[in-house]
Amino acid sequence: MRKKRTSIIAMTLVLAMLTPTAVYAAEIPSKSSLAITQKAVTAKTKTLTENYGVTSVQYALIDGGNIVLSGQTGMNDPAENVPLTSDTMYGIGSTSKMFLTTAVMKLVDEGKVKLDDPVVGYIPEFKMKDNRYTQITVRMLLNHSSGLLGTSSNSAILFEDPDTYAHDTLLEQLASQHLKADPGAYSVYSNDGFSLAEILVERVSGLSFTAFMHRNITTPLGMNHTKTPQDPLNLQQMAATYSAKKEQQPLETTNMIASGGIYSTAEDLVKLSQVFTNEKNGVLSKESAEAAGQEEYKRGMWPEDGDSSIAYGLGWDSVNLFPFNQYGIKAWAKGGNTIAYHSSLIVLPEHNMAAAVTSSGGSSSTNQLIASELLLRALEEKKLIPERKPEKSHGIPVKAEMPKEEMDHSGIYGGGANMLLKLDVQENGQLTTTMLGVPNSPKQTYIYTADGSFVNEAGTEKVKFVQESNGNTYLWTRSYQSVPGLGQLASSEYKAEKLEANPLSEETAAAWQARVGKAYVLVNEKHTSTLYNTAMPLIPIQLPSELPGYIYTNAITDADQAVNHLQIPGVAGRDTMEFNFYEQDGVEYVSQGGNVYASQDIIKPIYAGQQSKTTIQSNGYAKWYSIPSSAGGKEMNVNMPSNASFVVYDQYGVSLNHSLVSGQTTMILPEKGSIVFAGEAGSTFEITLK
Repeated sequence: MRKKRTSIIAMTLVLAMLTPTAVYAAEIPSKSSLAITQKAVTAKTKTLTENYGVTSVQYALIDGGNIVLSGQTGMNDPAENVPLTSDTMYGIGSTSKMFLTTAVMKLVDEGKVKLDDPVVGYIPEFKMKDNRYTQITVRMLLNHSSGLLGTSSNSAILFEDPDTYAHDTLLEQLASQHLKADPGAYSVYSNDGFSLAEILVERVSGLSFTAFMHRNITTPLGMNHTKTPQDPLNLQQMAATYSAKKEQQPLETTNMIASGGIYSTAEDLVKLSQVFTNEKNGVLSKESAEAAGQEEYKRGMWPEDGDSSIAYGLGWDSVNLFPFNQYGIKAWAKGGNTIAYHSSLIVLPEHNMAAAVTSSGGSSSTNQLIASELLLRALEEKKLIPERKPEKSHGIPVKAEMPKEEMDHSGIYGGGANMLLKLDVQENGQLTTTMLGVPNSPKQTYIYTADGSFVNEAGTEKVKFVQESNGNTYLWTRSYQSVPGLGQLASSEYKAEKLEANPLSEETAAAWQARVGKAYVLVNEKHTSTLYNTAMPLIPIQLPSELPGYIYTNAITDADQAVNHLQIPGVAGRDTMEFNFYEQDGVEYVSQGGNVYASQDIIKPIYAGQQSKTTIQSNGYAKWYSIPSSAGGKEMNVNMPSNASFVVYDQYGVSLNHSLVSGQTTMILPEKGSIVFAGEAGSTFEITLK
């Protein structure tokens, strides 16, 4: 059974008193007669909950300052004791960034911040190993062009725990990092940029970000159901979330608040849109609202424009969103994903309209399709656009003669999430791509066409090779993905960058070869961390034989370090953290993005006798054990303090029981599985087997 829901009271932060402010948002009228729009969105949200792993979904449409349509579909708790309503709150993930953008632009309006001033002028203690950090401006934090590596999220996403550790240690973590690119060179998604901007808002305003948000945004706009983990929360108002095993989970608290930790409702999110549709909201000037929607992505390296969901403004994922661009309509969009929650907000600034969708389960992409449907159907019903356009395709490819120099593009390419692609351009004009390190990965095949691109047989994707001004070669893709029953997504991006062999000295090669086949297990996440829940958090060491001198997409620089040199704008080049190995007390560790992993050599068999105990040492690192055959099948009971938890995994690394999630401290141990015990230093676990 799931833990009983209780209120979270943040002990680490006292909210400043909110100044009484007039509420400018209009009273919600009775829902309008958008019967066709209502019917369409009802059908699509039903499809979402029945076919796309969505437990519940909530939506709202605002037009001219009035919420004209809203609703919800799905279930909350299985017993239906807590019904879904328009006031049910969801985590909105990265859509939180639009609150941060609004906060910064509010300070710009007040003359307290200038977008093109260096960040160090506002946060003097901000430092990095890379001297280029002094060139980072406030604008670069908001348009993703700062050059920061990505996401420093140690102990940031926790179960029912508003710990501010990730926020409080961000500057310390950044001080140990280099930049991935010159500040301003190109825009690539970066959570750390927004987390740093959150600290900037606090330094300049003298308020916590939560207090600043409520005083200057949620209160003026009448957003009464928008909170952060630092607010007192009534968990009966939160949308329930579930694991893949359909197990109800404790509330997910993302403590990188401004980059992904806010809770809200669809109706509240469309109220936020009034900041950007120039309604009389008293929050931002018209100039600041419009500045957020400028084509910031064009300031640096970027592929040629095309139909896409990524085209950065200040905070916005896209300021030129498909399919609205097909109708000549300006659309600004922001999506957000946590592990359990998802959201999408689309604003049509020239029509004073917006739609928002939040969900438990699913993805921001499918939510975006629902939000698009709300707006397009309403525009059609109001006769502001003609009949809907058909879905797009590149068409069935017609083979053309290929120049032989295209074959020079064959090789290994690196992309997002440590993806390695083997590309083979053949003399007959055929391109095949294969993912390395993924067993049984199917080959993708493309045919060379007259416009110089390669198109797949279905006509849903075209790719070509582009040599950029920085001298790097990129695999450019433009695709149209039809999502059955929901609509069509489009992307146009650099998907991967060509990597060259990285020769190593014999000594360095030997050091890395000795690690091949080993795994390093996570030891420094808090006991409430969601990272322990689904699968064993570990880094297996694999060196691709096809690409000497690399671990995944990271180039090995010496015996103990590997650095990711990918220079890809958009999303494929995001979160490129370094690997740094070191030894301490006879144990080899590797740090990556604030997390510390220990060699699997630390994993010892758990004692198979009746009684044993284990204690978290002074470094606070988790204790790992394997389950020998002599212990497999026995019933384990664990007695432990309240500030601790344990997780049992099967032999494939799948979580069978997280004590914090299930509330169970007794279970039958699997054969050949693993156990991790986590807690504060000094926490002792008393283990009984029978």
